[in-house]
Amino acid sequence: MAGGVISTVEPGSIAAQLGLQPGDILEAINGHSLRDVLDVYFYAAEESLTLDVRRGETMMHVHTRRDYTTPLGLDFATPIFDAMRVCNNRCEFCFVAQMPPRARGLRRSLYLRDDDYRYSVLYGSFITLTNLTEADWQRIQAQRLTPLYISVHTTDPLLRRRLLGHDDIPDILPQIDRLAALGIEMHTQLVLTPGVNDGDSLLRSIDDLAARYPAVRSIGVVPVGLTRYHHGTCRLYTVEEAQAMIDRLAPLQKAWRRRYGQTLLYLADEWYLKAGRPLPQSRHYDDYPQIENGIGLVRRFLNDSRALYARVRAGLLVRATHLTMVCGTLFAPTLQQEAARLFEKIGVQFEVLPVVNRLFGETVTVSGLLGGEEVIAALRAHAMGDAICLPRAMFDEAGERTLDDITLADFEATLGRPVIVAGTLSELLKALPKT
Repeated sequence: MAGGVISTVEPGSIAAQLGLQPGDILEAINGHSLRDVLDVYFYAAEESLTLDVRRGETMMHVHTRRDYTTPLGLDFATPIFDAMRVCNNRCEFCFVAQMPPRARGLRRSLYLRDDDYRYSVLYGSFITLTNLTEADWQRIQAQRLTPLYISVHTTDPLLRRRLLGHDDIPDILPQIDRLAALGIEMHTQLVLTPGVNDGDSLLRSIDDLAARYPAVRSIGVVPVGLTRYHHGTCRLYTVEEAQAMIDRLAPLQKAWRRRYGQTLLYLADEWYLKAGRPLPQSRHYDDYPQIENGIGLVRRFLNDSRALYARVRAGLLVRATHLTMVCGTLFAPTLQQEAARLFEKIGVQFEVLPVVNRLFGETVTVSGLLGGEEVIAALRAHAMGDAICLPRAMFDEAGERTLDDITLADFEATLGRPVIVAGTLSELLKALPKT
């Protein structure tokens, strides 16, 4: 069925004034059929609007003049109204291909191999540009769909075909040049695998992408991630290799900053944490263009924490006297160090509990991929405090469920203690009940 199912209608909005309701299907605007919310945004920008809306078996055609001070006011059940564009590549390091068996009941979205340029525009998902049709290119131009987030991995055509597992994919640089000519900004990532695309080809890739600034707005360098379900020949980076990578790329970062006034080339936080090196300062990350890619998250956490220390008063009275804070093993030393300063100041006993990932394997060390069941098991085997803090990254976008479908209520019922979900120490302190 064409069009999008309306999930909510904002009170006082244009849609509300037109009498639209949740459950209605918006099929067209001014005669244009709708493939996704991007079409809605684009076609609803016209001054005169005719909306084709299906309610049950009834088709309605409603008309209005656009008042630009009033929002359209529609949300939809899904952002894509037709089929999602899936990935047809066969990357050995593909994280989606390393998921546990579906019988574990993990969140369905973890198994979606999306490679859809519309999700890139809407949510910053990285795409390979290997499945674009000429119609897609025309639409990107017509609707100026920017920015796009692109998985490059290497600009060497032969090596990229090897990495993506296809011999017939187009060269990436002409595609980037075409996007640049259309006025599209790009954020790029290079996922590195030891001994494969991290040698001279890495320097070539960085040079090729940096030469296309300002169309290429950022270059993210990310180490490969492997779960215990990986069966290929890839391996993880060692501590020494992480240190060498930081040292090798630091001069390039300084050079681009001198030339362009921004760092341009950013390393994922994991490089610094694994290497035991201090994170760069805030200025290094500019406007945090790839924070959802794990680049700058720790620096933002540190900035929040240190601003909090400066304003919180000593002896602030909270009801919790002993707090247990859960996180992945990679972040544990940082959390331990930062939380110590806060809780020493307010006199609350705390401990950080790093949870080894059993679901994906101990090589997966980030907090965002911890399952609810394994966290519960780790806490029950531990002397818990009188309150528990769980990382916000463990939960879905709504902050309601873990990737294995455990809710906050499930945690509290099972553990018999209040549970707080927080992404920063400021959020945690705000949520702690005061006396």
